[in-house]
Amino acid sequence: MSYAEAKARYTAIGVDTEAAIARLKTVPISLHCWQGDDVRGFDTDPTKPLTGGIQTTGNYPGRARTPEELMADMDKVLSLCPGTKKINLHASYAIFDEENPWVDRNRLEPKHFKKWVDFCKARGLGADFNPTFFSHPKCDPLTLASPNEETRKF
Repeated sequence: MSYAEAKARYTAIGVDTEAAIARLKTVPISLHCWQGDDVRGFDTDPTKPLTGGIQTTGNYPGRARTPEELMADMDKVLSLCPGTKKINLHASYAIFDEENPWVDRNRLEPKHFKKWVDFCKARGLGADFNPTFFSHPKCDPLTLASPNEETRKF
């Protein structure tokens, strides 16, 4: 069906498609859980498998290995997508450095995400935060996707 045909059908039931499209251009959309780095994050051993009920595509060639590489990947995607954007940031994307050394997820602080805040501010992006429980030893195997039948009993 062409847009003209769809527009005619919607007009017949009282929907102004042009107004709807104009309104949608102002609505921020979060591409929830885009696996730009295969959901590995930067707080775990990259040689160990991901666990805890997360579906991933594997260690694809060119997978972002650092926050800077993931930000560069995101910049490319952002350059190709029109409209207002925001990102969904997993806790596993915390950025550790000499000033902010590694801590476990239950010890994360806003300072571990400062570079992400700066990234979003510089690009006019909104950001959602996801606490990220998968692939963490304090969570596994306590997820709905756990292979252990005992952990699935409620």
